Formats: sequence, C-alpha cells, structure tokens
Amino acid sequence: MAGLIVLKPGVDWTVTGGLFDWALEFLIPRLSDRTVADQLQEVVDNNLGSVWVHELPPDAQAEIVSHWRQGLVAAGKQELPESEHKADVIHRLQELVDATYTAGYPG
Repeated sequence: MAGLIVLKPGVDWTVTGGLFDWALEFLIPRLSDRTVADQLQEVVDNNLGSVWVHELPPDAQAEIVSHWRQGLVAAGKQELPESEHKADVIHRLQELVDATYTAGYPG
C-alpha cells in the first residue's frame, strides 16, 4: 500500500505505506494541536493512506512543515534501521522536506 501527502494541489509526496506512516508518526507526538495529532493518528491506525496538509488549520500546517524541515531527515538517519536501502529512504524523506518549499510554505 502506498501513502500520499498532499502539501497543496499539484505538490505531493507518494511513498510506501510504511514510510508514510513513519513520517506521520514522527509528527504526532510533536504537534501542539492535539486535534490534528489525533486526526493523523487515525490515518495511521486505520491505514487511510493519505493526508491533505493544505486542508488542515493554518497553524497546524506551519507546525507540521516546521517539524519536517527541522528534524525529519535527521530523525530518519538516527532512528531508521540500517539496511542497504537506508540511503534511498533518507533521500525520500528529503524529497518531502524539499516539497514543503516547492509548495510555498514560508520559512
């Protein structure tokens, strides 16, 4: 199963379901908006496979983007298991971070 994160119409990130879940699970404990965190947890728990970031409250969007930009790749390097595919996985996480800039989020 694949996962889809739409940052804004025309700017999205499609990956394996496992990496999609991991990117959301990275966010959930860090978000101050517990309603949004609960929504993301529901996506993970029910294998819903997609999130439209641009449809979330503006403050939550900014916080999500900030967390991804400031820590997603570093957390992946530190937390994901070593394997022959780890470099590719880290590259995919960097693509998500890069997409936040392409989508025009400030910062």
